Amino acid sequence: MNPATPAEPAPAPPKPAPASYRRIASLALPALVVLAAEPIYLLIDTAVVGHLGAVPLGGLALGGVIMGLAPLVGAVLAYGTTARASRRYGAGDRAGAVAEGVQGTWLALAAGLFMIVAIEIFAGPLAGLMGDDPAVEAAAAEWLRVAILGAPFLLVAGAGQGWMRAVQDTKRPMWFVSVSFLLSAVLAPVLVYPAGLGLVGSAWANAVAQAISGVLFLLALRRERVSLALDWPLMSKQLVANGDLIVRGIAFQVSSFSAAAVAARVGTAALGAHQIGMQLWFFAALALDAVAIAAQALIGADLGAGRPDTARASAKRITVVGVGYGVVFLVLIFALLPVLPDLFTKDASVHEQLGYIWPWLVLLLPVAGVVFALDGVLIGAGDLRFMRNMTVISIASGLPFTWLTLVFGWGLTGIWGGIAVYMLVRLGLILWRLRSGAWAVTGAERA
Repeated sequence: MNPATPAEPAPAPPKPAPASYRRIASLALPALVVLAAEPIYLLIDTAVVGHLGAVPLGGLALGGVIMGLAPLVGAVLAYGTTARASRRYGAGDRAGAVAEGVQGTWLALAAGLFMIVAIEIFAGPLAGLMGDDPAVEAAAAEWLRVAILGAPFLLVAGAGQGWMRAVQDTKRPMWFVSVSFLLSAVLAPVLVYPAGLGLVGSAWANAVAQAISGVLFLLALRRERVSLALDWPLMSKQLVANGDLIVRGIAFQVSSFSAAAVAARVGTAALGAHQIGMQLWFFAALALDAVAIAAQALIGADLGAGRPDTARASAKRITVVGVGYGVVFLVLIFALLPVLPDLFTKDASVHEQLGYIWPWLVLLLPVAGVVFALDGVLIGAGDLRFMRNMTVISIASGLPFTWLTLVFGWGLTGIWGGIAVYMLVRLGLILWRLRSGAWAVTGAERA
């Protein structure tokens, strides 16, 4: 009798492949529409208000910087929710991922109502602290008191985008945001000119867009059939996780406030030019952030499922996409430079000041493509403490150039040179972290 043939060992399960470029694009392109919608609206708003004159444009610049706290908190809610919820989704717990979104929404409503109260009381003093022209300060305060009414809805939309990105649904947010801001882009010129509301008309258009978007995200959350009750233990975990992002956001806000305050002291024309330059920068930054959104969802899911090698391989592909994307934006903005100034204002003094901004804006775009893509990798990994420290160090490196502008008379060149220093330091630190591999911690929750 022949001895039994030994059984062949079972083949090893296939090794999970890193995210394909097609998969990255399938998540990034709808996110691009979402991210680009608001800055496109703000560019339209800047162009509409710019034709009212230098004072309303300066008022929008100051008011927009102060109001920038709201989208900053919205980004914290979105990124913090994605960082936690994507791991749960990767571990097979979709209901747990959506539950993170519920608590994020409660936090959004509370923060938004607090902002309304604070701005209605302190709009005037804040504008006075930032500005150097009483007419510009008054315009900024008037705009702020209306624009802040949309803050709770803006923050709810941020939390909604967070949990939807985590479950790798970027198409519904695309439609929610696109519809609301398309309506607002139509309302802004109508309310500013034919309705005769001037600068305040732009604030009402802004608030309407945010309200529509926020309601659509609330309805989507309700359709998930999960408990909408407050969950204090889960919310407390979100608050701890969001703490690092809040510090990071405050650092960004210090940078924005400093740049706007110094530009205001350079002159009204410089402040108007800085507003145009910053809106173009924010547009490019948020559009480039589409790759980061894809990275958050993919990296978080890989690490939640216990696949660190796959996450590292996906991160390398995401870096390549970020570089290419930044170069595309460089070419696009460079090609449009001859026509951009006239789109925003006919004021010759503002045009002259814009000439100091263009070289910095164009050359920083490829750097931004890499930095923002890798931001998404580290946020998806929940590496929020490093993100906090990196941001504080890089902004602290650039701020001296901004403030020394007042001493040495560097004007907008000094302000934007400070932005360049901050971005280059940030690039170096984030590439070092990616190479270290210390960010790739697995599990449904990051310890």
